Amino acid sequence: MRHRTRPAHGRTLAVAGGAAALVLLAATGAHAEGKGDVRVTDAVVNAGRNIIIGTSRTISFPIAVTIKDNSGAKKITDLSTFNRANGYGFTTWYGDSFCVKKSATTSVCTGTMRVDPGSIPDSDDIDSNRVAGVWQVNATVKANDGDYWISDDIARYKVKRASTLTTVIKPEKVAKGAKVAVTGKLSRADWETLKYKGFTGQSVQLQFKKNGATRYTTVKTVKTGSAGKLGTKVTATAAGSWRWYFPGTTTTARVASAGDAVTLK
Repeated sequence: MRHRTRPAHGRTLAVAGGAAALVLLAATGAHAEGKGDVRVTDAVVNAGRNIIIGTSRTISFPIAVTIKDNSGAKKITDLSTFNRANGYGFTTWYGDSFCVKKSATTSVCTGTMRVDPGSIPDSDDIDSNRVAGVWQVNATVKANDGDYWISDDIARYKVKRASTLTTVIKPEKVAKGAKVAVTGKLSRADWETLKYKGFTGQSVQLQFKKNGATRYTTVKTVKTGSAGKLGTKVTATAAGSWRWYFPGTTTTARVASAGDAVTLK
């Protein structure tokens, strides 16, 4: 069965009178509603790093939510996340949140999300690969005095398809000034088949690091052809290592291949 996690829009709640009245506010860039003075003041996904998902390994990542209330924050009671463009998602919130008290009124409460790649093919009615991209976080939080706050779009981050890249040099031992062929292949996770597939039409940088140097330098840029294949020829002017580097896209992770060494006769 296909599963879709929908963004929460247009919530409505009846407003009661007195101190227990529900409040409905338009927070900047987010829909929010609740009761009392508890608020989400910040949220950070995976310490600010992208979420990279392949084809088999289960991924877990934290979402840290800063909560403020005059009675003190208690916990996260609901946590969800999904693609902003189409509303699809495939993460599961497991376990309860744990909170670290920062002051009498403020705590950082963290929930952990889990992704089993085996469930991804069922996440979209058309193509599960389009679930990669910019995602948002929704959360409901609770204070010690019973106040609660429902917030949409409290954080944004990128979920990307994992990628692989190879480099092969032939020949590996040449005379100075001779030509060497550098080939390789760029692939990325296909979330429909749960296999890696060649990524065509992408700009990939060919980089060189001379023996004794500490970093690679880009020599030229080559586009991937059929099935993500790469190929070019360069002049061997010094001994060192060659590699391909792909800077990534909004939906695909950046990756650098292992270096392949050239020695001079």
